[in-house]
Amino acid sequence: MSALKKFFKDTIIYGIAAILPRAINIGLVRLHTDAFGSERYAVNTEYYVYAAYLNALLTYGMETAFFRFFSKEQEKGKIISTSFISLLFTTLIFLTLGLSFSSQITHFFGFEKEIYVNILVWTVFLDTIVVIPFAYLRVTNRPIRFAGIKIANIVFLAILNILFLWAIPNGIISKGILPDALNFYIKGEPQVIYIFLANVFASVLTLLLLLPNILKIKWTFDKQVLRKLLIYGIPIMIGSLAYVTNENIDKLFLGDMIGKSEMGKYAACYKLGVFMTLYITAFRLGAEPFFFNHAKEKNAKNNYATILKWFTILGAVFMLVVVAYVDLFASVLIRQEEYLDALAIVPIILLANLCLGIYNNLSIWYKLTDKTKYGMYISIFGAIVTILFNIIMIDKIGFMASAWATLVAYGSMMVISYIIGQKHYKVPYNIKQIAGYIILAAILSLVSFYDGFRGNYIIATALVLVFLTVVYIVEQKELKRLLRKGP
Repeated sequence: MSALKKFFKDTIIYGIAAILPRAINIGLVRLHTDAFGSERYAVNTEYYVYAAYLNALLTYGMETAFFRFFSKEQEKGKIISTSFISLLFTTLIFLTLGLSFSSQITHFFGFEKEIYVNILVWTVFLDTIVVIPFAYLRVTNRPIRFAGIKIANIVFLAILNILFLWAIPNGIISKGILPDALNFYIKGEPQVIYIFLANVFASVLTLLLLLPNILKIKWTFDKQVLRKLLIYGIPIMIGSLAYVTNENIDKLFLGDMIGKSEMGKYAACYKLGVFMTLYITAFRLGAEPFFFNHAKEKNAKNNYATILKWFTILGAVFMLVVVAYVDLFASVLIRQEEYLDALAIVPIILLANLCLGIYNNLSIWYKLTDKTKYGMYISIFGAIVTILFNIIMIDKIGFMASAWATLVAYGSMMVISYIIGQKHYKVPYNIKQIAGYIILAAILSLVSFYDGFRGNYIIATALVLVFLTVVYIVEQKELKRLLRKGP
């Protein structure tokens, strides 16, 4: 099997692992928005913003560093054990401090209840210590086990959400089935804490499923290996914190500047843009280990160029389909009318996330050349753009400012990464074709959303078919080659 075909096969499996869980998670949006008004939904959003920052901080780039050095070093066991022990040690310190000072943290960050902080600390702890076991499954080409555990996690999470937020409050199931410790929380009307509890229980299940892999890790620690991992990973961590800022700081700004209700509406409709994030995540799960494992092959750069082109094509199709049928998707995921005021952000967020996905593909140049500091600089630049744009424009155009800030930040990061990357690690990307597909998909999306055709699914279908026809005409030779059986 050719390298490209193996890549696409693994990516499909990783896609199931990424898309199915997140699709179920997006499906929970309707349950959450039905259970809570936009102000209460904003509490849930804030909680997971802080969780995202903590996850980026506590993994400190170790996952990407693990991929890099696992593919380079001869003594792979030391890479596994040293990276795992390092994360376990620092996360145990975080757990101890977080629980010890939970009341102070609650007051400082303005959480409603101290129990929210305790649950957050435990959830982040559990999610962090499984990072290396999950990375090991990916780098050793075990996508089916990886997918199975991810799917088990989200199915369990969904069941608990339905139980806590619908079945028990509506009397479908008696709360007597729950342990006494949980009956303390189940008091009639649904509460946001139920979502947090479901998340920590699902994280416990994931840890238990990965325990056989964790117990096989040899407890050998190498300071020199750790030094290499940290030198490579710390800039990735800073870049990840900047990425989290790009993704989440807008929600905090909206809550502070124009109110929790507006932030809740924005956050709910932002979930529709997450359809693109699902695709990007699936692609990244397969691409990252592939890029490192095949870096020394003769046709590596040509393969990277081909992968980016097809990533863009499929991403553009995702964008166009979601925008063309946006009201249909919205009716399925969000039933409460108050949330739909922010639906106009969806096309902008989708295009922004497509730019982010392209940036992630382009970022291979600084990861393969060990110049991760450039990724840090570019991400910091994007974060600064996001912060300034939101501060200046939210008072003028409301939550639309946050959507445009996301697009400007990711679009500029994409362009900057391409320009600098071609100087350090030249890959023959077909920029004219890639740009052409993005522009065509954007124009067709605008026509379907803004030009009087919104809700007309005959026109929507025709616009999608136009794009697919153009792709087939331009790419039919390569499509036949990729789909041909054999090596």
